[in-house]
Order: sequence, then C-alpha cells, then structure tokens
Amino acid sequence: MKTNSVDLSLSTSIDDDNISNLIQEIKALTLRLFIQLIRRPSTLIAGILQPLIWLILFGALFSNAPDGFLPGGLSYGRFLGAGVIVFTAFSGALNAGLPVMFDREFGFLNRLLVAPLISRSSIVFASVIYITVISLLQSFAIMGTAALLGYGWPGSGGILLVSLTLLILVFAVTALSLGMAFALPGHIELIAVIFVINLPLLFASTALAPISYMPGWLGWLAALNPLTFAIEPIRAAYSGPLDLGLVILHAPYGDLNGYECLGILLGITIGLFLLIRPLLNRKLA
Repeated sequence: MKTNSVDLSLSTSIDDDNISNLIQEIKALTLRLFIQLIRRPSTLIAGILQPLIWLILFGALFSNAPDGFLPGGLSYGRFLGAGVIVFTAFSGALNAGLPVMFDREFGFLNRLLVAPLISRSSIVFASVIYITVISLLQSFAIMGTAALLGYGWPGSGGILLVSLTLLILVFAVTALSLGMAFALPGHIELIAVIFVINLPLLFASTALAPISYMPGWLGWLAALNPLTFAIEPIRAAYSGPLDLGLVILHAPYGDLNGYECLGILLGITIGLFLLIRPLLNRKLA
C-alpha cells in the first residue's frame, strides 16, 4: 500500500509538471505573436480603421433615412453598429491563419514541430488566444467609437452578451482559418479565400439591412448566415432592456429568439472544431 501511494504521488507530480510546461509553451508562443504585432502594428491599426470607416460613412449615408425605415424605430447608426462590431471580430479571426501560414513558408513551423514540445497543440492554442485578444480589442474600440458617435452603449448585461457572442464567433472563425492555413498551399491562396469569404458574408447578413428589405433569395442566405446569428443578439443588447427570450430574428423559416440564435452559433462553432480537428491533428502529428 505504501509503494502504491508513492507511485501515485510521483505520477501526480509528473502530470503537474507537464501542465506547467504546457502553459509555459503557450505563453511563450503567444508572446511571440504579440511581439510580432508590436513590431508591425499596421495589422491592428488597419483592423480598426476599416470597420471604423464603414461605421462613419454608412452611418452618415443613411442618417436622413425616413421614419419607419428600420423596425423598432432604431436609428441606422445604432442598427449598423452591431453589424460593424461583428464584422470587425469576424475579419480579425479570419486572418488567424496568416501567421501560421507565414511560419510554414519561412520554415519556422518545421522548427517548432521538431522541438521538444510537451504538446504541439500549444501552437494552435497560442494562435487562438492571440486572435481572440486582438479581435476583442478591435471590436471594443469600434464599440467605443460608436458610443462617441451617439449610437449608444449596452449595459453591463449587454457587455457580457456582446463578449460571449464575439468569443463564440471568434473561436469558430479562428478554427476555420487555422484549418485553411494547413490545408492550402500558400499565403496567396489563403488571402484569396479570405477576400472571397469576407465581403460576401457581410453583405449576405443582417449587418447592413434587415431581412424584410431583402429579396427572397438573399433573405434566405442572410437567415442561414452565421454572422446573422451573432449580429442579432448584439443588436438586442443595444436595443433596450435585455431579454433573450424575445424574438430577435424574423427568418423565412420562422422566428428565433436570442437563446436560439446563440445556440445555433454555438452549434456551428462546435461543428467547425470537430471538422477541423482531424486536419490539425494530422498536420501536427
């Protein structure tokens, strides 16, 4: 009995050391990405300026829209704000695969793969943490700008809802981007795919207009678009007292409340992770 106790204690100590080393690996790899960002801050600046231009120009373009233009009497700036917030997080997460792709092309990823890492999954975890922090910083910068422009600010419950929604969306898109970084042959192809995905998904969502103003085929696309399931809960956080039990999306296939939109978004995220995980395991094996 005494020997078993010693063995169990030794095993626990080893596991604790492995966890500590794994955390240290993730911290080191994440810090490397932030150092790269500090040396080349143009990526962060562009990620804030582009949606900021959208917010200012589109908000001004429809500032004199007639009453009743939007459901619930919302101003177009407040309506647009949720879409731009989601677009900012989506665009940042969609670029998550670019650092990994450049590491592949410059040979640094091969050095990591032959290094004595506790787990090669730390490469993925570092990318997820980095992109999540950057996307949230960019999104909250847009929220602050929208508040300065008079488009409102969600309450404490609304802030939690916005953060949760963005986290779910960023995890899903980051998984997709990392999968493409390992599946595609080079950064030219990855950038091309990003360009093809980015704006069509934005326009085929409720970011710029409600479904009721869209032609039937586009309304169906918007009602199936993952961005829509992120935009509408955030828009509800800006619209007044927060109640996720209320209907927030009038889709062609039926009405959805806030809980259902978040549930669908979470389901898409889990599905993407399950789809991408075998590819990541194979490439990092």
